[in-house]
Amino acid sequence: MLYPDTAPFDEGLLDVGDGQRIYWMLSGNPEGIPVLILHGGPGSGSSAGTRRYFDPQHYRIIQFDQRGCGGSLPHASEPALDLTANTTWHSIADIEQLRLKLGVERWIVFGNSWGCTLALIYAETHPHRVEALLLVGITMTRQSEIDWLYRGLGRFFPQEWARFRAAALQQDRDGDLVAAYYNLLCDPDPAIHVKAARDWHE
Repeated sequence: MLYPDTAPFDEGLLDVGDGQRIYWMLSGNPEGIPVLILHGGPGSGSSAGTRRYFDPQHYRIIQFDQRGCGGSLPHASEPALDLTANTTWHSIADIEQLRLKLGVERWIVFGNSWGCTLALIYAETHPHRVEALLLVGITMTRQSEIDWLYRGLGRFFPQEWARFRAAALQQDRDGDLVAAYYNLLCDPDPAIHVKAARDWHE
């Protein structure tokens, strides 16, 4: 069952250091049980649809866009962005800074896909801050899962796989499509990195 969407009642940008500001929003009941939603991606940003999993009368729904995503600044699409300040451990620290800013003692942590990985790492790092975990689209981003996504799945979607691989063929000298796309995405030429982002997304 999906609950009706509710517009955020508060939002802002939180300076988390490293020249990064993360966009956050609150919806639902301001006095409700806090639930943190960690979006998938990495790179996709928060969605209004995800908060519909939670009863807005019962929960204080907390969302934020991870570094480089959605309304967070700077955006990963900026060619000069230094990605060395955008790691899993930076995200874990950002979550804690957001928790402190919002005055949350403990919260339910919801994660989907990459957000599931982030939720698990956060819970292992800060177990006393997690009331409960709710995980869907489970992935732990193990090498075997990455291999499955960017090699194994191709046999089920041969046309899509051929297009995905062809877009990075010049960079993919060692059979490592993730590294090939990373190089393309870091290229300073907008014609190259924008095309790579579109090819990856499609």
